Amino acid sequence: MSDTTPILRINALTKTFNEFTALHAIDLKVHDGEFLAIVGPSGSGKTTLIRLLVGMDEPSDGSIWLRDQRIDEMPANKRPTCMVFQSLALFPHMTVGQNIEFPLKLRKVAPEDRKARALELLDLLRLPQDYYSKRIDQCSGGERQRVALARALAFDPEILFFDEPLSALDYRLRKALEKELKDLHARTGKTFIYITHSLEEAMVMSDRIAIMRAGRFEQIAPAEEIYARPVSRFVAEFMGEVNLFPIRAGQAEGVTLSPAAASAFGGATGTLMVRPESLQFLEGEEHAELTFAGRIEAEYMLGSRVQYTVTLEGGQTLIAEVLRENAMPGGPGTPVRLGCAAAACHLIAEA
Repeated sequence: MSDTTPILRINALTKTFNEFTALHAIDLKVHDGEFLAIVGPSGSGKTTLIRLLVGMDEPSDGSIWLRDQRIDEMPANKRPTCMVFQSLALFPHMTVGQNIEFPLKLRKVAPEDRKARALELLDLLRLPQDYYSKRIDQCSGGERQRVALARALAFDPEILFFDEPLSALDYRLRKALEKELKDLHARTGKTFIYITHSLEEAMVMSDRIAIMRAGRFEQIAPAEEIYARPVSRFVAEFMGEVNLFPIRAGQAEGVTLSPAAASAFGGATGTLMVRPESLQFLEGEEHAELTFAGRIEAEYMLGSRVQYTVTLEGGQTLIAEVLRENAMPGGPGTPVRLGCAAAACHLIAEA
């Protein structure tokens, strides 16, 4: 990614619908060649944002800049960007080649140049060149996704926007296409802005994730940073299963802190976050910097891992995940002690 002027810049972007404010004066900078995923629950504003970015709606206030050009008042068909929709919006009565060439035909590109570009894109999307004459309604779901991507790339847009393009696919195909999209991004060097409700998709593919909540960005950072160091309880919970303990003056209810751990948190006040995979079962008199005691309530097999729900002595519920070879014998009702290192925890300093 470039450290120079951002390819896309949003300044105080606001969108209201009558009395309802869908976006609250948000700011965002996207780097040239970046893969940014925008994630959030239903109603968080991500669809409203993407509609403003591609020109399907107009903002109520604020501005959108593509490099040094303001584009929020520019018609969608004049912007050097393209959108890949969930529905794909392909023409079923046309061939693959005709679908890919469609935006070029609208721009009055010569037929021979259109075909050359379509064949080039079939190669890029790893589709056989004889698919050029194949009808869309004869293509599989994965092949249609590739054709939609080829069409989006046909006129060499500066930014590709994606509106949950994989959400209607089955799990295996979705996982395969996640990897293909990440690979395509690397091979083209294009800027991708990807809207999704799937945190897993965002973490697999993107350089950074922007978490939206109620029309605002809650946190924008690489996936690893957001997962390990969320800025709020909302982000911590949104990024997967998590254990959260209020901590006051360096003490957390339900948690026994070693002197070193108590010192590490330094009398802090906030919320202590412990991810389930950071915990391990303790044997005998074994201790850890953070120790939890309770009884197993439930046990779930998750392939290579086992997840446990543990009720702590103070009544709180704890979730722990361990590799199958480290599973706890005994099942529900078994008294257990679990521990983790202070370095594996994160203090959320919000009130």
